[in-house]
Amino acid sequence: MNKKLFALLSLIIMISMTLAACTAGAPAPVVTEAPVVTEAPVVTEAPVVTEAPVVTEAPVVTEAPVVTEAPAQEVTLTLGSWRVDDVDGWTVIAEEFHKAYPNITLKFDPTNPPDYNATLRTQLETGTGPDLFFVRSFATGRELFDAGYIASLEDLPGIMDAFTDAGRSPWATDSGEPYAVPIIAVSHGIYYNQDLFDANGISIPTTWEELMTSAQKLKDAGVIPFSNGTKDAWDINEVVMMQLIPSNIGGYDGRMAYLDGERCFNDADMVAAYQRILDLKPFLPDGFEAISYYDSQQLLAQGQAAMMFDGSWSIPGFKKDIVDFKWSAFYAPPPAGKDSYVTFHIDAAIGANKASKNLEAAMTFLEWLQTPEFAQVLAEQLPGFFPMIKDVPELSDPVASTFMGFNDAAKGVDIRFVWEKLLAAPSGQVDAYTAMNNGVIAVLKGEMTPQQAADSLQEALAGWYAPAQTCVK
Repeated sequence: MNKKLFALLSLIIMISMTLAACTAGAPAPVVTEAPVVTEAPVVTEAPVVTEAPVVTEAPVVTEAPVVTEAPAQEVTLTLGSWRVDDVDGWTVIAEEFHKAYPNITLKFDPTNPPDYNATLRTQLETGTGPDLFFVRSFATGRELFDAGYIASLEDLPGIMDAFTDAGRSPWATDSGEPYAVPIIAVSHGIYYNQDLFDANGISIPTTWEELMTSAQKLKDAGVIPFSNGTKDAWDINEVVMMQLIPSNIGGYDGRMAYLDGERCFNDADMVAAYQRILDLKPFLPDGFEAISYYDSQQLLAQGQAAMMFDGSWSIPGFKKDIVDFKWSAFYAPPPAGKDSYVTFHIDAAIGANKASKNLEAAMTFLEWLQTPEFAQVLAEQLPGFFPMIKDVPELSDPVASTFMGFNDAAKGVDIRFVWEKLLAAPSGQVDAYTAMNNGVIAVLKGEMTPQQAADSLQEALAGWYAPAQTCVK
């Protein structure tokens, strides 16, 4: 299932990049989850170790040696990330890496997600950046590479073989030079309290209209239907709006029609996506404007709310927090008469700080990230983050498997709507993410109608994105 999915995603991104090259005036894309090695590979002559720091001579072996020795120099690598919830999982991953390379210690040092981009940029500009760091896909990561902050991985052993061309492309130059190792893709969905559904006679809805009917039934029973709020503005945009858009516009083909100027960003389908946001308003918590992302998760985990729009990355947190009821997830259903398209997003890679004093050790870690052993420990420790190597391990977590099942049940999958080409607005202009985020919140506050929100998106993009200036509504 996983190999088939990543092959499909590869095709989507490769076609998307080809079309991007043909779109006049389009800006560069921008953006906003040793192996447990007890034995080394069998060799018949002394291997030349080029990646481990300070090796004076290669040991002669005639059978697979146990990796117990390391260069004398002890190295501590710091890994920056926006995943503050994943400290436990990355602690285990770091321990597995340390078993293979005893001289290298990995310290996971995450930053609050909304602050990550600005914090990392400041650290890199002031020479205080981590040795390694999570790199966002498309333009946000590319900007850091172009600015000279990320080391090239053109000579990193294995990177051209471990991933598909499309899997590498969100973290590669136009000529194909890689600058980060892809590690995770993520999915989107609606977590739900199965006990509350059963108690109120509710089945998993198959259309948007059925979902709204179920929400009303829960509200009438004194249950908060959806726990989402808007205090953390990215939440309502990334995990709600960008989950709803694909089924409204027709998935990948629909998105490319907007990017190519065949459709305007305020057409009827985009207006309908904003209308779905307005549909949700009566079913959000009272005072949703003050509800943070963490608050939303706790409302669900404590049984006060029946559902939450969220991403697969939250599985580990819910596994720890939900102890009193059965829970799972389903994908946001499409409006009646439309097909289901799933947002399955190629999300994060890890790159090396070009100015790191420990660059050789950092490259050793990046090479290890390409192994099946890393993919396996990632899948086990952080279910909901889907490894991106070609040989994806089987998923043991039932909810993670459920998320992957969305893709097989849908007509198609695609990345988040604004990630490719629409995030790199010129100075003084408004990018699509910001315009869409502002519109979604304005609709919920009653400050804009769905049509006005779509119009504001079109106006923002027409200010700098050439296809939006000549689009056909």
